[in-house]
Amino acid sequence: MNKTPKIKTLNHGRETYAVYYGDEFVLKRPLPTFGATACDAWLAKQHKTKEAIDRIRAVDNPLYNVPAMRFINDDEYQILEERAPGVPLTSDVYRTLSRRQRYEIINSLASFLVDMNESQPIGAPQPHKIASELKFMRLDNFIETKMPKWFNKNEVRQMSRIRDQVASFQYTTRMAWSHCDLNPGNVLYDAQTSKISFIDFAEAGYRFIYRDIFASLQIELGIWKQVYDAYLKMHDKSLWPMPSAKNENLREIMKYRLITIILKRFIKASDDLRQNPQNDKGARNNIDKVAFMRDLMQNLQNLERSFQK
Repeated sequence: MNKTPKIKTLNHGRETYAVYYGDEFVLKRPLPTFGATACDAWLAKQHKTKEAIDRIRAVDNPLYNVPAMRFINDDEYQILEERAPGVPLTSDVYRTLSRRQRYEIINSLASFLVDMNESQPIGAPQPHKIASELKFMRLDNFIETKMPKWFNKNEVRQMSRIRDQVASFQYTTRMAWSHCDLNPGNVLYDAQTSKISFIDFAEAGYRFIYRDIFASLQIELGIWKQVYDAYLKMHDKSLWPMPSAKNENLREIMKYRLITIILKRFIKASDDLRQNPQNDKGARNNIDKVAFMRDLMQNLQNLERSFQK
């Protein structure tokens, strides 16, 4: 008799678990806890993901790899994907690489971004408030009502100032076809071939163009400016204009996009704080979260200073 596998025993993500790992392929299914409605939603997402993968693979750029989704079995709720070679491209991995390897990564990443953005029509210019990308009310509520419990007055003042600046910052941008989830876990580096692979296109769609260009991957590796410079060299300027990295408006956009990435982590950590922890584990969790948030605040301070130069 078949038994539903336990989540703890599975190699799984938020919605999917691996049924089989081979040298070249991996077979995946929705989590066994999903009901029929959730499974159907999962299946629809896989079809959307395959469309995005097939679209960027059609560009056939040899500078990077996008593993194929070979098939979707609707009846069995299964997908078969190629395995991406390599390891997640974290800052620890990046620091071990040679100057040449780092150049190749920057060039490959910029090529991928240009291919994503240019392979579909671009939207018309429109105003965008960057605060709309954040759980802004949670940030505001935490600073006003909870932050003084764990942080001193200067720290609260720092975050209040940043909150007010983010709340008012608006810029003109365009909607472009984007990956929308570029983080170290979704970009793998293969040392044998010196090639990067892009995975997890579940969030791919139209987003404001600078979101992918200044994504969390670039901020973790510290290469956001180099990637933008490489992007400019490859971009077909006849399609739409892109300002120089020295442009003051672009520098403001760049700064606030990076601040937004850090604030997302800050908000998530603040959600995990407990006003009255019930046990030692909860108390230790608070201590760790506060230390993590202080590191993020230092990163914000360093970022602001770097843009004053």
